[in-house]
Amino acid sequence: MKSNYTTPVIFIFGDSTADVGTNTFLPKTKIRANFPYNGIDFPNSRPTGRFSNGFNSADFLSKLMGHKRSPQPYLFLLKVGLRKKMFRGVNFASGGSGLLDVTGEHLNVVPMSKQIKQFETVLKNLMVVKGRRAAKKIIKKSVFAISVGSNDIFGYFEDQSTVDPTVFIHSLMKAYECHIESLYNLGARKFGIIGVPPIGCCPSQRIHNTTGGCFEIENTFARAFRSSLDVLLNKLSCKLTGMKYSLGNSYEMTMNVINHPQLFNLTYVDRACCGKGWLNAEKSCTPKANLCSNRNNYLFWDLFHPTQYASKLAAITLYNGGPQFVTPINFAQLVAN
Repeated sequence: MKSNYTTPVIFIFGDSTADVGTNTFLPKTKIRANFPYNGIDFPNSRPTGRFSNGFNSADFLSKLMGHKRSPQPYLFLLKVGLRKKMFRGVNFASGGSGLLDVTGEHLNVVPMSKQIKQFETVLKNLMVVKGRRAAKKIIKKSVFAISVGSNDIFGYFEDQSTVDPTVFIHSLMKAYECHIESLYNLGARKFGIIGVPPIGCCPSQRIHNTTGGCFEIENTFARAFRSSLDVLLNKLSCKLTGMKYSLGNSYEMTMNVINHPQLFNLTYVDRACCGKGWLNAEKSCTPKANLCSNRNNYLFWDLFHPTQYASKLAAITLYNGGPQFVTPINFAQLVAN
């Protein structure tokens, strides 16, 4: 590490994989995690609104960059005074949200387009406090981490959509392109992008398969998303001067863990630690759910989300991993560049 290394400001966008409490501040949403057993392994066993038994990937990535944990949610900072607290970054991620505005609309969560509008408010405040030039300099060096896309694909299957799969994936890429260009036009240059994992292997989807195996059709979509995103980011980095990116292949990362659990000291990769019913995946994680005691042996915390242990593994791979898992550079190189 360079001796002149400074901790970068980090702005985090996306869904529940990166939400650190945004949805707690949304009175109309039911998608929230601000109750036990969530947070059982967080300091003081506090449920913080993270969909996890402790910290999530947004926290571990932030830690690797030199922060104590993920920056606070935008909606929390609005309450306590945005201008005092925004200098190490802001987390905009909202559980249940997607690339498309229609994803999660009925859930009253914050879609990507609105998260970017919130970032615009942060930028305006930064310019007031620091001056336009200094603010632009800060944003240029900041890392913009995005973890989104899974809920759009879940929505496609839930709605039993008749849209051609190729057309649907294309619509997601158009939306992604629009969001990245919006952030770029606001001064963002460094993008840490996390792809869609094999969502068909979530416990919630395995119960649709009589064998308890992965729901393969959803995984096909996740793979198509990954290869399309690869092409898109390559195209954008050629078009947008000064844009740098790191794309985490969470599909391969997760399949590697599912196929070789013993390498990661995992015992259970198909069931939820907290839930009820078959694979502990027929009901969500609540104070009345069945809770596993050996949480570090589980890949999944609940129906959809990884355990704190699995999130840490993912963050370390995104940060320091080789080209099998992160391309064209890893997150550590993105920060250093």
